[in-house]
This record gives sequence, C-alpha cells and structure tokens, in this order.
Amino acid sequence: MHFRRYLVAGLLVWVPLGITVFILNLVVGIMDRTLLLLPAAFRPENLIGFKIPGLGILLTFVVVVLTGVLAANLVGKQLVGFWEGLLNRIPLVRSIYSASKNFTEVLFTDTSAAFKKVLLIEYPRKGVYSLCFQTSTGLAEIQARTKDDVICVFVPTTPNPTSGFIIMVPRADTIELDMDVESALKMVVSLGVVVPRWRRPGQAQTSPEAGQAAISPADPEIGA
Repeated sequence: MHFRRYLVAGLLVWVPLGITVFILNLVVGIMDRTLLLLPAAFRPENLIGFKIPGLGILLTFVVVVLTGVLAANLVGKQLVGFWEGLLNRIPLVRSIYSASKNFTEVLFTDTSAAFKKVLLIEYPRKGVYSLCFQTSTGLAEIQARTKDDVICVFVPTTPNPTSGFIIMVPRADTIELDMDVESALKMVVSLGVVVPRWRRPGQAQTSPEAGQAAISPADPEIGA
C-alpha cells in the first residue's frame, strides 16, 4: 500500500509537469516559426550565430500589437473592412471566418456578457445537473414565442470544453454559482477531479461537503 501511495504521489508531480513542458514547447515552437517572416539576414541564427528559443513569442506579441494599432485607426478600419468584405465573398471561407471572428469577439471583448457566469442546470434530465456558461440573454424571438424569460447557455463536453451544446433554458431553472469561469473550465478539463473550494457566505472555513480540492502529492491518504 505504501508503494502505491508513493507511486501515485510521484505521478501527481511528474505527469502535470511533463504535460506543461510538452504544451509550452509546442507553443514556443509554433511561435518561433514567426521568425521566418524576417529576412534571412535579420534572423537570430544569422546575426549572432545561434537560435534563441522563445524569441518568436516576442515577435508574435509585437506583430499582434502593431496590428491592433493599425486596426484601431481610421485607415486601418477601412483596410480591415475591405479585407473582411473580400473574405465574405468566398463561400466556405466566409463561414469559417465569420464563426471564428464572432467567437474571438466573445472571448476577448468586455462588452459582452457571454462566458461571465457559471450556471448549473438540470440536464440531460431532471435530477441530473450539468455545469454551463451563460452566453446570451437577448433572445427576443425565442422569449416572445416561449412566453418565458429564456437565456442561452453553453454546456461544454469533457475533457474538451471547446465542444458542447447550446441550450435555451428558462432563467428560473438555472442556479448561478460562485465559482469563476476559469475554475469551472478546470473542473471540466479534469473530468471533475479538480473541484474548486467553496466558502459559504459568513463561514470561516471551507465546507468539506461543498467542495474538495484536488489531491496533492503530500496527502498522506493517497492510495489508502
């Protein structure tokens, strides 16, 4: 039993670390390819004789900021409008670009209320609850036809929260949770293993029934 406990404790240390290193290495490798945009004479391996891993992140950041500066002024807006108009004339590209742009605007703009609230709904049947995110409330036609205060929610799948279902549910049938979006996403990705701690209003200590933190390597009960 002690061997199993030590094995699990070791895995809890090395598996997340290995996954983190792998993902970071993959992201850095992709971003370093942006250095190919530079003329060959200005690339680090030609200027100083060797490559600098991660330098592409800086170049990517600079390119994104400069693009934002350009897109924020009048001339840039006209150029972006012309480019979007051109893309919207291509049937397949139009669908992909429009969907990608709308999703990006939801994620990176503060003007939308989408993905700002974590809710609990009874889905797929009564007595079974699912985590979801509120995406929109202005459902004029749907609210008029259902004669109810209906909101749109996104129910993510696990372990890939980028796929899921959109469901229109009465606001009265939803339960708003205190956990933030990041904590909810961690719970979804971890298959429900990483449960965020929750403190009742006015309660000094975390209620063990309400929430349980992920098992840590130092936990003496691992594997018991």
